[in-house]
Amino acid sequence: MSVYNILEVANTHGGSKEYLLALIEQFKEFATDHGMKFQPLKADEIATKSFSAYPIYEKLHFTENEWREILAKAAETKEIWIDVFDLYGIRIIEQNLELVTGIKLQASVLQNQIVLEALAKLNLTNKLLIINISAYSLEEIQAFIQTFTSRLNPKELLLEVGFQAYPTELQDSGISKLQTLKEYFSNRIVFADHIAGTHEDARWLPVMATMLGADFIEKHIMHDSLPTEYDHFSSMTVDNYRLYLEAQKRYANLTKKSFINQREIEYLEKTIQIPLTSKQLAAGSLVSENQDLVFKRSGETGMNANQIKKLQQNLHVLAVAKAPETTFQPEDFKKATIGTVIACRLKSTRLTSKALLKIGELTSVEYCIKNCLKLEQVNHTILATSTVEQDAPLENYTYRSDVKFFRGHPDDVIQRYLGVAEKYNLDVIIRVTADMPFVSNEILQILLKSHFETGADYTVGKDAAVGTNLEIINVAALKYVKQFFPNADYSEYMTWYFQNNAEHFKLNFVELPSELVRDYRLTLDFQEDLEMFNLVEKHFQETKQPFALKTLFNFLDQNPEVAKLNHNIQQKYKSDPELIATLNKVTKITELAS
Repeated sequence: MSVYNILEVANTHGGSKEYLLALIEQFKEFATDHGMKFQPLKADEIATKSFSAYPIYEKLHFTENEWREILAKAAETKEIWIDVFDLYGIRIIEQNLELVTGIKLQASVLQNQIVLEALAKLNLTNKLLIINISAYSLEEIQAFIQTFTSRLNPKELLLEVGFQAYPTELQDSGISKLQTLKEYFSNRIVFADHIAGTHEDARWLPVMATMLGADFIEKHIMHDSLPTEYDHFSSMTVDNYRLYLEAQKRYANLTKKSFINQREIEYLEKTIQIPLTSKQLAAGSLVSENQDLVFKRSGETGMNANQIKKLQQNLHVLAVAKAPETTFQPEDFKKATIGTVIACRLKSTRLTSKALLKIGELTSVEYCIKNCLKLEQVNHTILATSTVEQDAPLENYTYRSDVKFFRGHPDDVIQRYLGVAEKYNLDVIIRVTADMPFVSNEILQILLKSHFETGADYTVGKDAAVGTNLEIINVAALKYVKQFFPNADYSEYMTWYFQNNAEHFKLNFVELPSELVRDYRLTLDFQEDLEMFNLVEKHFQETKQPFALKTLFNFLDQNPEVAKLNHNIQQKYKSDPELIATLNKVTKITELAS
């Protein structure tokens, strides 16, 4: 049975280039169906100084020029494979891409999004990719296959079995996984053998693996006369390697071992690159896997990325501020307090006191509040107006007794929102204005789910009808804005303070399903809007249908003459070039703004 053999150099060289070149020379006779694999790494990129092997990683480092020389020498007789642990390894691949046949990612690296993102920038269409799946379940393996295939687009993705335990015991070799993997996946299999190099099993076990379906065998090798400081436990000398190539099958009963064994779980727990903060994170913020994390091996314990993601999917935010390069603990999170804050004033000049004008039997502000109360997963609904006496009557229009009423800054809407957040201990705000009577829970649930899953600061839907979109904003992000704009004079256009500062905030623009997207105008500013809204409400009353945005759109789709009543009205912030230019200038975070 033909099998491709990968000669694993690992760390036997102990940081000596001379050793490594001598090892390449000693194994040059093995060429056909052979590759040689190397591990370029950099100590401060693969681990923190608290990790026990950090000093060893420092010793093992070769410069980029040294790696170029080493790989060129090996490529004279063999195909080149690279183990990737960190961004340094990716730089070596990029600089020697024409020499590289394949890339391997160990089990401890598969959740490192930083490495994955960097690899995705390389052209790997003619490269083989090995992912080691030790200690992962079948469901997790399937997810990894989909992720790495779609994002990296390799020529072929291979699944590897086996882990290093200095040396690995025979019963933990993972050979029992091979038949299961063959049954569940169509990918070719790599068997990484880490049995003690001097034992006869080191020759026979990989042969058995090939009989059970392994297509590639990875063997550790060492020089037969030079001192070998590291990785010698499972490494073979050239004479033993020759014997391995002549060996035949053995140990059929090993295929009955369990899929995941306890020791490989312990190995993964000890070596897995766990998420650490990449920068200072404020209390009340969310964690973005792509923007807020680095992945390293660490001597500290902490949550993994999936655990963090699950907490956030359950609407949790950071309960405490996090310093850079720290791990995450469950107690660092708390359930978010979410509030719908409805901004409203009675100073409208285009449509006088529009908040008190009737849509059906309710004032427009009460109509808005009524629909806001249908928003799920919200702790508080607050009508927020100013301290100006003109706005005092709004306290009589909260629709229901459990709706909170708040009076704050008359002009600085951000300050008013922060006042609401402080009073009700809000972590996340759903921003609504009272001229939006048709607030939709359907849209909110889509945005809320995406906001927490992505770890955003600010979330908004794309292409929603005017007056139906919602904005979800972390209070921590609002506080950050306030640091730069003590007097946010244009904060009634709050959107601009976020969307105009993408380098400062994690912005999340969500694609909405087509049934929730239309080019209708559903905001109240003009008499034509009011006339159109009353026709909509009349339809709901006559048909006795509860409000739903899809139902509203269906009515307007079937009654275009109603939709045309206000269709030609343009929003000022979209049509006034002077206002747009002003907003672009005054809402931009700059050194001067601070």
